[in-house]
Amino acid sequence: MLHAVSVGEVNIALKLAHSLRALESELRCVLTTTTTTGFALANKNAPPWIEVMYTPLDYWPIMRRAFFVIRPARIALVEAEVWPNLVACAHQRGIPTILVNARLSPRSERRFRRFRFFVAPTFRLLDLVCAQEPEDVDRWVALGVARDRIRAVGSIKYDPDGRDQTSEAKANQPPTNFSNADRERPVLFGGSTHRGEEEILATIFLRLRQQFPSLRLFIAPRHVERLREIRAHLAALPIRVNLASEVWINRASDADCIVLDTTGELQRWYAIATIVFMGKSLTAHGGQNPVEPIMAGKPVVFGPHMENFRTLAKTLVLKKGAIQIEDIDSLERTIIGLLQDSQMRQRLVQSAREVLSRHEGATARAAALIHELGWSPVATAPRAVSDDRA
Repeated sequence: MLHAVSVGEVNIALKLAHSLRALESELRCVLTTTTTTGFALANKNAPPWIEVMYTPLDYWPIMRRAFFVIRPARIALVEAEVWPNLVACAHQRGIPTILVNARLSPRSERRFRRFRFFVAPTFRLLDLVCAQEPEDVDRWVALGVARDRIRAVGSIKYDPDGRDQTSEAKANQPPTNFSNADRERPVLFGGSTHRGEEEILATIFLRLRQQFPSLRLFIAPRHVERLREIRAHLAALPIRVNLASEVWINRASDADCIVLDTTGELQRWYAIATIVFMGKSLTAHGGQNPVEPIMAGKPVVFGPHMENFRTLAKTLVLKKGAIQIEDIDSLERTIIGLLQDSQMRQRLVQSAREVLSRHEGATARAAALIHELGWSPVATAPRAVSDDRA
């Protein structure tokens, strides 16, 4: 059984499942997810040997019923999804519970440390924690996980070997509704933007158009439910805006700015970018994942607030694999410099990929550790799937 909360975690779960399947040819899985977007992505991409369902509520009677129906043999929780009743039920039944791609943001760590008395008993029940970085080991130990149950294997999310190569090649192809001429135009791309960042990018874009008249702006908001708000703000500027779905229907667009209103397709859209600005790093704290545009071969710029990807962001900047700006003025200057210098863009991408290469093989390492745990003789296969192993 694999549990992933939303889109990013679902992608990790699917990569891990394929790697496990390579070790255990008869493996069958249940993949549970929390959000509608995560469920839709899982349903779209899961092979027949993976059953997709929504996560049961972490309430003792409901969780007991879920275990009776699913009957998992092993449970892999992705990144930070450590639910106390789920973990307790698994431990009571002798079912190994693994936290994969273990993620501990500064905010979560502070909260866990504050309530360590309550969370430590749950963390102590984990049979294995696959941490992303060696420096994460001590942090998990401080929260109650036994040191001998923690392994630093790298990040599955950043692992280039963990991807299905055919799907990845397709994902990196630009949308077919853009002509070759459109694809050759330079594109400033705002990825997973948050409130306030769309207007900043649009304002910078309008100034840049004086120097780069063929430049286009693409915006992919982190939350598509903000579309009406975003369009209202952009309407106040002298800028022509279309939604991506409108461009898809019309097969052409003369808009200055295109706003993505679909989910699960961001990787494909990155293929048309010239420069990518990562959202939630300028007007909000935390930052968004810079790996997808790097994998698409695009240079990345982000703001001062990359707390959720602190180690990766620090390494990217140190190794000259990304540029971190401090304010709006430095963002504009950086974009100008990158638009003028294609070799600089190529160097950033090459250096960024070298940084990510340290995570190569993370998926296989995590899968091997889970495989070594075997499956519980107490548990049987999930009734919702088959009489094989889960």
